[in-house]
Amino acid sequence: MIAHLRGKLLAKHPNQVIVEAGGVGYDVNISVPTFSSLPETGSEVALFVHTHVREDSLALYGFLQTADKTLFEKLIGVSGIGPKLANTILSGMPESSQIVNAIRSGDLARLTRIPGVGKKTAERMVLELRDKFPAGGVEAPRAATTPVREDVISALINLGYRPAEVEKTLAGIPPSGKTESFDLLFREVMGLLSK
Repeated sequence: MIAHLRGKLLAKHPNQVIVEAGGVGYDVNISVPTFSSLPETGSEVALFVHTHVREDSLALYGFLQTADKTLFEKLIGVSGIGPKLANTILSGMPESSQIVNAIRSGDLARLTRIPGVGKKTAERMVLELRDKFPAGGVEAPRAATTPVREDVISALINLGYRPAEVEKTLAGIPPSGKTESFDLLFREVMGLLSK
């Protein structure tokens, strides 16, 4: 399964990007907030990816923030919410933390303002997800990081560390410029996480 994708941004639209990696152009579905944060076409981009497989199709959903990917995956776990609606929900508010706060506080009025979310869907979201978010909700979106830092985050998440914990630890380490080493940074963050 594809979990992370880095490459050249060939095209971008409010709900889709094409990223070229290794000579292959990947068609990735995105939310509007992700679109708003993307670099210019032709730039390098790194996306966390959820690969959605069905009998008749394979679709990629991309996120600049791990918090958005985590929220997306929790949303598609709710009965009646598929990946397209989950992406619409992520597009329904400027930040994922606002969606989490609406779910945790049971703000049905705010949730039903999102296109495609009726009262029953909003009630199911609150019922099934309210207890699945930590007291602080989803972390506020972090600042864009370097490709090396994205690799460190991805590697540590794949080892089983929690995304919020990894990002918080990494944020506490000041950037050492353009020549930042993956190995040194990885070891430093791993050392801090193991304490």
